[in-house]
Amino acid sequence: MTTTPILILSGMGKTGRRVVERLEQRDVPVRLASRSSEQRFDWYDEGTWTGAAAGVDTAYLAPPVGPTGLTQAGRFVKQAAAEGLRRVVLLSGRGVGSPEREFAVYESSVELENAVKESGAEWTIVRPAWFMQGFSEDFLLDYVLAGEVRVSAGTGGEAWIDTNDVGDVMAAAILDDSHSGQHYTLSGPRVLTIAEVTAELSAATGRDIRYVDLDPEQHVEELVGIGLPHEDAESVRDLFAVIRHHRSEYVSDDAVRAILGRAPRDFSDWARETAATGVWSA
Repeated sequence: MTTTPILILSGMGKTGRRVVERLEQRDVPVRLASRSSEQRFDWYDEGTWTGAAAGVDTAYLAPPVGPTGLTQAGRFVKQAAAEGLRRVVLLSGRGVGSPEREFAVYESSVELENAVKESGAEWTIVRPAWFMQGFSEDFLLDYVLAGEVRVSAGTGGEAWIDTNDVGDVMAAAILDDSHSGQHYTLSGPRVLTIAEVTAELSAATGRDIRYVDLDPEQHVEELVGIGLPHEDAESVRDLFAVIRHHRSEYVSDDAVRAILGRAPRDFSDWARETAATGVWSA
C-alpha cells in the first residue's frame, strides 16, 4: 500500500468526495487541494499551483466546468508532470473523444484529455454518463424540491450513473497501475428520459415532480438568473443538447462490471434509497 499521498483536486465535489472516502477506508493518505483546503488551490490562480503536487506520485483530477477552466486544468497537468507527477486519473465525460464532433462543448474536454496524454505522465481517463446525484446534490436538487425540473433535454435519454459507482471505479484506477493508458466509459444499466426520471422521482418521493422542457436559449437565461456565469450556463446548455439530440441513448456499463465485478446501480433503487435520507423532503 502506498505511503505517498494521493493529490485530490476538487476533493469536495461529487466524485472527489467519494474518492477521498474510499482511499481513506483503505488507509491511503490523501492531499486535498482546493480554495478552502489547507493546501490552497485555485484553477484560476496559477500562483497557487506551485507545490500542490510536490512529493505526490498520483493525482485525481476533476476539472472545473467551462472552456476556460478546462484549459487551465490542462496547463496545470503539464506543469505538475514537469515537476515530477507520475500518474493522472482524469474525470472526463461520456461522448468526449467520439468521432461525432458535432457538439462544441466537447472540444475543450478533448483538449484537456490530449494535454493529459501529452504531459509525460501516465494516465487513466474515465468518462461517465450524467450523475444520478445531479438530482440530489447539485443545482437540479432545487428543481426537484420545487416540483419542476426545468432543462433543455427535449425527449432525449441518458444512461444515468450513480456517483458512488464512479467513485469505486476511480479508486480502483488510482490504486492499480494496470489501469494506466485506459479509457473507461461508464453508465448505469438503462436509459431514461428526463420525463421518465421525474416519474421515478415522483414515485420515490410521493410528490408531484414534472419535467418542463425549455428552449435552449431560455435555459441559458434561467441558469444565469440563478447565478451561473454565462460561459458556464452555455456549457450546461450544450451538455443537455447532447441529450436533446438523442446522442446519449446507449448503455456503456461494461467497464463498471469488469472493474467492480457487479452491475451498476439502477436509477429506481438509487431514487428509493435517496428519498429515504430525506433530502427531497424539504
